[in-house]
Amino acid sequence: MKKVILLIVTSILISCTCGTPANKKKRVLVVLSNTVNMGDSEKHEAGNNLWEVAPPYHIFVSHGYEVDFVSPTGKDAPFTMEPIGISSYTMKYENFTEKANNSFKPNEIDPNEYEAVFVGGGYGSLFDVVNNDEILSILASVYDNNGVIGGCGHGPGAFANVKLRSGAYMIKGKKVTGFPNSTEITKSWAMQGTLLPETVEDLLRKNGALFQSKKDLKDKYDVVIDKRIVTTMFLPSAAIVAKEMINLMK
Repeated sequence: MKKVILLIVTSILISCTCGTPANKKKRVLVVLSNTVNMGDSEKHEAGNNLWEVAPPYHIFVSHGYEVDFVSPTGKDAPFTMEPIGISSYTMKYENFTEKANNSFKPNEIDPNEYEAVFVGGGYGSLFDVVNNDEILSILASVYDNNGVIGGCGHGPGAFANVKLRSGAYMIKGKKVTGFPNSTEITKSWAMQGTLLPETVEDLLRKNGALFQSKKDLKDKYDVVIDKRIVTTMFLPSAAIVAKEMINLMK
């Protein structure tokens, strides 16, 4: 299974890294979780999925963007998954590890400095990001300033509670996707969905998103784009989310 995922991700990255970097370096913020123990420490010892963060980071950096990390408490943000393929490359040669291990605290971030925010996948963000008012405020400010918001897997659940200056939820009335209930409740490693405080799909639907399930998409790896929000269900498309975010920023 790992080899199949690696081949998919590698082929995506080869097609995504074409193009000329922007003359002016713009900045992208990546949101991470500090969660370590989610109630099942034997299987879920870290809150961030490396394969859903490192490939998008590589895409942003290779297109000339400066990337910063933020997490609820700052500093170290733990990752699951082995550093293989492009994840290994970006950790060794693109300063990924040093930046991720020294993530900013929310109060150290000026939203006006960022063109976009990407929320990485992994269960952790549904524990400590989804209700973090400071991070939600950063997301709202970037979006209200015509910025782009993106997420993969469980990441979109973390911005379900973002409220804009208008008072409306950011995702209300917009087509958004993320890790679906139909998959969550069938996986033993997700404890049939009971591991999480609330599932991604439930969070998004509750606050007015037009959630795109597998039956709504031609392919389960499709990327959904609606009014500067870019999302996908599963990790093989994480890099494509970053590429589509760049297209919107241009």
